[in-house]
Amino acid sequence: MTTVLLTGFEPFGGEALNPSWEAVRRLDGLQLEELQLVAVQLPCVFGAALTRLQQALAQHQPALVLAVGQAGGRAELSLERVAINIDDARIPDNAGAQPIDEPVIAAAPAAYFTTLPIKAMVAALRAAGIPAAVSHSAGTYVCNHVFFGLMHAASSNPALRQAGFMHIPYLPEQAAQHAPGTASLALTQIIDGIKIALLSAHRTTQDLRQSGGSTH
Repeated sequence: MTTVLLTGFEPFGGEALNPSWEAVRRLDGLQLEELQLVAVQLPCVFGAALTRLQQALAQHQPALVLAVGQAGGRAELSLERVAINIDDARIPDNAGAQPIDEPVIAAAPAAYFTTLPIKAMVAALRAAGIPAAVSHSAGTYVCNHVFFGLMHAASSNPALRQAGFMHIPYLPEQAAQHAPGTASLALTQIIDGIKIALLSAHRTTQDLRQSGGSTH
């Protein structure tokens, strides 16, 4: 069996829930073909989120990690391509910290690329009727903070063969509390999408060579 670590975040920014955790917690313990899934909740706090991630990596020794986070306003599942070494928070985190222009990890590279076959994953999601796209920017908040920390860990861990980040939209009940027309996606579709994305990553030995993606 191949161990897969899924991470999701606690609610932040005044939201009552976070769709990333609502989705991945429902996959905890699931066996998906040769994949054994385990889900861990991360705090939406700079520093503490990486500490919890590192604990989960040490405990579960996964070969594949998909970190998941909320991106309110996006209309599709976004497979992130690049994590950058910067914390630049537009709002305080859940502990009240608001770092500006600070590195995620001092002396680390400026950026890391995902090791997931994100274009093949997007193609599989679209073929299943689930809106998906490659994204070239994970922002500079706690999502990117975790994404960068994950890829930094993966860079020195050959056993962690595939790692990356997926942003997901609001749930409909969240979107209803925002401006009319705010994008959302049903929880069942998000869960199905994560399953499809994981199976595609596991089965793909070489990513598709085709143009695609946006910076949102």
